[in-house]
Amino acid sequence: MKYSKQREMIYNCVKENPLHLTADAIYEMLKKDNPNLSLGTVYRNLSQLADHNMIRKVSIPGYPDRFDGTLDDHFHFLCLECGEVHDLFIEELQGIGSIVEKAAGVDVSKCEMTFKGVCPDCKVKHIN
Repeated sequence: MKYSKQREMIYNCVKENPLHLTADAIYEMLKKDNPNLSLGTVYRNLSQLADHNMIRKVSIPGYPDRFDGTLDDHFHFLCLECGEVHDLFIEELQGIGSIVEKAAGVDVSKCEMTFKGVCPDCKVKHIN
């Protein structure tokens, strides 16, 4: 993949942001300082970065794709109240692929799980 200033800028935006941003959100963040940036360029570069395993595309049915700069094995949690996606690093879940392999007689090459519910911040809002 050839170097481009725009791709580097998009990559850095994903890597440096703990939120799992949509392409539209990334575009809006970067457009302020880069008026020549197009939404198509953002989508195209995000796709290339994900295809080259430099970032992770998080697809949740019924929601826009989001992009994650954390490549370590982990799972995701979607808050049904605020819509934010959070990383989950839960040691007990790390071996889930091998459990499925043994139980179903399959070879698991990748496991992506998303849990849905209410995040701690939104739970606090409901209590108050």
